[in-house]
Amino acid sequence: MKAVAYSTSLPITEHAALIDVELPEPRPGGRDLLVSIKAISVNPVDTKIRQRVQPEPGEFKVLGWDAVGVVQAVGEEVTLFAPGDAVWYAGAIDRPGTNAELHLVDERIVGKKPASLDFAQAAALPLTSITAWELLFDRLGIAQDTQASDKVLLIVGAAGGVGSILTQLACQLTGVTVIATASRKETADWVRALGAHHVIDHSKSLPDELARIGIAQVTHVASLTHSAEHLEQLVQVLVPFGRLAMIDDPGAADFTKLKSKSISLHWEFMFTRSLFKTADMIEQHRLLSRVAELVDAGTLQSTFAQHYGKINAENLKRAHAMLESGKSRGKIVLEGF
Repeated sequence: MKAVAYSTSLPITEHAALIDVELPEPRPGGRDLLVSIKAISVNPVDTKIRQRVQPEPGEFKVLGWDAVGVVQAVGEEVTLFAPGDAVWYAGAIDRPGTNAELHLVDERIVGKKPASLDFAQAAALPLTSITAWELLFDRLGIAQDTQASDKVLLIVGAAGGVGSILTQLACQLTGVTVIATASRKETADWVRALGAHHVIDHSKSLPDELARIGIAQVTHVASLTHSAEHLEQLVQVLVPFGRLAMIDDPGAADFTKLKSKSISLHWEFMFTRSLFKTADMIEQHRLLSRVAELVDAGTLQSTFAQHYGKINAENLKRAHAMLESGKSRGKIVLEGF
């Protein structure tokens, strides 16, 4: 089968950073589905793994943790899907990725594709939807209740993949006031269109920007990027006993700054369930099924932003370079081989 992989961790500007390869076709067993991949999207985790994880000598590593495709075959223990089903999912970080014609995935982290979206539009959503849903409802503990609330959620980096769906979930399924951050006109316009009640500029002082819109403090923060850089300001704008959730890697940030206000810190890593085979692993199947219903009902929209063409090394290198530039909005999608 065709796939895109690498054998040595290299800067994306290098020719061999990602290459087109031929690999053996996988075979399903147990609860695995064998999926014929139709479209994928690219996430920051793809670039991080490429930069940090060196394959064993003589081996290729296939990246990719977002996919839409059609079930081709199933393992002997599968009960949720059958060959011919159109599905979407984000995969598992400890298994080969989705940048391949055929892919194995545990049925418990798979949902049926929204009927109202084509393959490319659907590919933009699985990983970010899982991350945003778990962060908002499980980590930050915000209720799915559209009654007006006194809670205020600040989303730092709202125009990216996770931020784009998190903004929609918070605005459509909860009663909180949603403040999104964006530093460019096009990204600010993007998050306004997704429903954000207010938009402020994270390249400026966050306390000053909040004061500009008449808000002194917030109850919840979803910090999706540059958390270490913003940490002191986030502590300043959070109320005592507020909640802070992160998805990035803030390095040597001093989290003792949270102590005086008793601010709780919550990490969101959507691969935890599949990585540790948790007892509630099937919740991601249910979550994706619910998101598909919301998409088909028109409550949520795809965060598809750019189509980079066929799934091949050249186009994936372009996508990685764009993500590493920090200037992307929404999701980059590739389709077909």
